Amino acid sequence: MCGIVGYVGFRPAAEILLEGLRRLEYRGYDSAGIAVIDAGEISIRKKAGRVQELARLLEKHPVNGSLGIGHTRWATHGQPSDINSHPHVGGNGEVVVVHNGVIENYSILKSHLQTLGYVFRSSTDTEVAAHLIAHEFSELIKMGEDPESSNTAIQAVEAAIKQFKGTYGLGVLFRDIPDFLIAARLGSPLVIGMGQGEYFLASDAGPLAGHTQEVVYLSDHELVVLTSQGMQLHHRDTGKHAPDVQVLAQAESGSGLNGFEHYMLKEIFEQPETIENAMRGRLDEDEATAKFGGLNLTPQQLRRIDRIVLTGCGTSWHAGLVGEYLIEEFARIPTEVEYASELRYRNPPLSTSTMVFAITQSGETADTLAAMRECKRKGHPTLAICNVVGSTIAREADGGIFLHAGPEVGVASTKAFTSQVTVLTLLALYLGRLRNMSYPAGQRIISHLQAMPDAIRKTLECHDQIKDIAQRYCDYDNFLYLGRLYNFPVALEGALKLKEISYIHAEGYPAAEMKHGPIALVDERTPSVFIAPRGHIYPKVMSNLEEIKARKGPVIALACEGDAKLDQLADDVVYVPFVEEYLQPLVCSIPLQLLSYEIALLRGCNVDRPRNLAKSVTVE
Repeated sequence: MCGIVGYVGFRPAAEILLEGLRRLEYRGYDSAGIAVIDAGEISIRKKAGRVQELARLLEKHPVNGSLGIGHTRWATHGQPSDINSHPHVGGNGEVVVVHNGVIENYSILKSHLQTLGYVFRSSTDTEVAAHLIAHEFSELIKMGEDPESSNTAIQAVEAAIKQFKGTYGLGVLFRDIPDFLIAARLGSPLVIGMGQGEYFLASDAGPLAGHTQEVVYLSDHELVVLTSQGMQLHHRDTGKHAPDVQVLAQAESGSGLNGFEHYMLKEIFEQPETIENAMRGRLDEDEATAKFGGLNLTPQQLRRIDRIVLTGCGTSWHAGLVGEYLIEEFARIPTEVEYASELRYRNPPLSTSTMVFAITQSGETADTLAAMRECKRKGHPTLAICNVVGSTIAREADGGIFLHAGPEVGVASTKAFTSQVTVLTLLALYLGRLRNMSYPAGQRIISHLQAMPDAIRKTLECHDQIKDIAQRYCDYDNFLYLGRLYNFPVALEGALKLKEISYIHAEGYPAAEMKHGPIALVDERTPSVFIAPRGHIYPKVMSNLEEIKARKGPVIALACEGDAKLDQLADDVVYVPFVEEYLQPLVCSIPLQLLSYEIALLRGCNVDRPRNLAKSVTVE
């Protein structure tokens, strides 16, 4: 959520900041702004709405200077507006701040600052940070500190952040200290880009691509001072220390539309390649197993694991549900899936031989990170399934598996979901072969996995048919998604996609649960989407479908090629290639992604940047 950019160097800052904000649009936001310092003056331009609105404002009222910070805001405290947009100034304009995160004790700090005479113009918690830093700065000056000294500014920021409760990623400029930018992090990601005579700041590596190949990921409780001549890194507990410089991963070097109308559609059609990438180098045909380089646990240690907890949020949680079925079937290890937002506050009885996997696309999801840290603190092997190299979860986990799906820009996750399911299938195969899965069974699974990219390519051919179906159903306001076993999580994921980008109410259920209450919702204006490819409980799903048709509910069905029975029962049928039951989530999720995309287009929705949503949820 939100996005921070910063620049100090020799080039016009406004151009770099605006470009960086455009690259952060995928994170989700409702306003944007920049602050640039030149000749001892702070120039602020900010606007509610899209970055393009800010760009138009800058065309009319340009700013000069080679030192600046920028921000895209996703509202937490205070509604979206020009006034609540970042950056915010503190004191009498001597400090300007951008902030990601939530300062939980802001109301107490605000009341105190108001008694001291500070005037608040916005409803944000960030303005509290700006005024508090300005106040600490003025107090230091009263004690005889130099107002133009960088050391005074550092002390002021450190004194302020000690009083914050909550999370923050901060970018701070001081009007009277040229060539000087401070950033600090606790819970909200920040990364530094190192150049020649210039330095960059951003919430993730995307805005840095093309400017530098050397980056430094900040850790919690770190503060960095950036000038055009270098950087200094401070940690709350250990003081100054040398930065851990890393090479910017090629996958983070940016992503264009490549001829597609939207990122979501592009990412849907990338899935044959991203599934292939998730498997590349990880299938061992000689041993009939999968192999991983980053689990950091020996086979002997893994054999002692008697329970697995998968945790994530949203789409990642749905992938975890598929993983639960896979691991229990292939490896016979009891597995459960926890909402990360709940796990972080629960105290479940986890044995010493329990292993925890955090599942996340961004590697920055606040709830998932907190849940992982809590499990790690209790001594459990804690690993990650993650897409972003260098992300906080990837760095803090004991080990893990990268998806190698490339940047996912569309807010509604598509290729990350199928990559997560692919990786979980590989993990289940690996754990199964460590236990009692036979060599021939492992070989069969590998051969089925190797065929999946072509099966996905075949499935994508349904796009034109999906367009026709979307035309018929785009005006309906309620949908039910129904599936069983491996396809129950697919039903949940399909319903989520429709809700996310078309704003239609949709619910996913196990098909057999319909008659235990939800069937009361069925009528002529409530379509039911049945995920019904052939499998060992196919006749049961057909009975559930008959129950819907008996109540005049429209039915859209996903079926295996050649299924004539469904063609007679359902109002619309989308055929997918036949694959093994445990791989059906991969092919069945594709038509549902396309359906949500096409319905959203017909309803005039912004499919890449749906309202109220953010790509990376870095606040609780």
